[in-house]
Amino acid sequence: MKVLVVGGGGREHALVWKIAQSPKVDKIYCAPGNAGIAQLAACVDIKAGDVDALLKFAVKENIHLTVVGPEAPLIEGIVDKFNRAGLRIFGPGRDAAQLEGSKALAKHFMAEYGIPTARYAAFHDAKEAMDHVREKNCPLVVKASGLAAGKGVIVCEYVADALDAVRRVMVDKEFGAAGTQVVIEERLEGEEVSVLAFTDGKTIVPMVPSQDHKRVFDNDRGPNTGGMGAYAPAPLYTPELHQRVVKEILEPTIKGMAEQGWSYKGVIYAGLMVTKDGPKVLEYNVRFGDPETQPVLSLLDTDLVEIMEAVIDERLDQIEVKWKKGASVCVVMSAPGYPGSYPKGDVITGLDKVPREVVVFHAGTAVKEGEIVTSGGRVLGVTAVGSDISDAVEKAYHGVEQINFNGAHYRKDIGAKAIKS
Repeated sequence: MKVLVVGGGGREHALVWKIAQSPKVDKIYCAPGNAGIAQLAACVDIKAGDVDALLKFAVKENIHLTVVGPEAPLIEGIVDKFNRAGLRIFGPGRDAAQLEGSKALAKHFMAEYGIPTARYAAFHDAKEAMDHVREKNCPLVVKASGLAAGKGVIVCEYVADALDAVRRVMVDKEFGAAGTQVVIEERLEGEEVSVLAFTDGKTIVPMVPSQDHKRVFDNDRGPNTGGMGAYAPAPLYTPELHQRVVKEILEPTIKGMAEQGWSYKGVIYAGLMVTKDGPKVLEYNVRFGDPETQPVLSLLDTDLVEIMEAVIDERLDQIEVKWKKGASVCVVMSAPGYPGSYPKGDVITGLDKVPREVVVFHAGTAVKEGEIVTSGGRVLGVTAVGSDISDAVEKAYHGVEQINFNGAHYRKDIGAKAIKS
């Protein structure tokens, strides 16, 4: 069978890598792909957001399965368009994808279905939002409601910080159209965990729990990024917590979407804060996370294509999804300046020195004059599987140490929380 993967980052490289292991697959295309993906798939010069061009390509090449990596095409309705054309595609429909496309809609959805989350208010007017901040007079989180590539969330300790955050989002438009509406919510205390699950709209199969590292610097300092690394499984996520998450969050979410008439055949991602009162939803993503996908798929022991086909055919309850023992860690290497402005085109060396047991997923790379160069903020996701978190951490960082490019930055504490616990 022929498979098309949409996207060109580290998550998509991990998807291509896992899909390539399926005996069912004869040919993989990736649009637009990157330098690492090109070693496993035929890269197609079509942007992930160009839904019409992707549809035309899929029809022309008789693609049997399309897998969508990033959120933007899902929110634009790529699944609905492919379905109308009679094509098989893994991902939620446009209506359900708004759970990620609009943080305000997601909060309203959670309130309607009794899903635990932080208390909140949503505003279209900056003055009203600022008045609300002054009235609350406590630590708050200010979020651009629309898509902001993981960077539109500002955690505020003081009222002045929150007022400045509203100004940045709504007045200065630091995150563009994403800041047309703002969500202001109470700041939750606790530790974060990412729970991804396969669902065909009826059955839910959770993946191994993972923990992302959002801040750019060690010890969770600095601005939020798209993610500087992740590990799985997360020791914080006990069997008791798992039962609560399934019962209080995942099942009501799937039931609520069904009641809304939303089609959901893909991956639902719940970003959770584990508080003293139990798990609460920070955000939904409607696709595989990045960089959580890299360690999670490294531990998947079942053919990913078989799972995706079962999801599309609404027979997820008929297959067994198995996971490898041990743990996996992904350390992101980023360009200097990320998540702000950063240079591109710097030559990457040492990739050939990385031990074979370590997988280097390319996130922002390209080929220039025969050499692999940087082309994005997050450049590489160096990923290793070990007998436990400590073993995986040691292997991943050994891989990182072999690689060089100008100003390369990475956190040195990925997985440290798991080792301490």
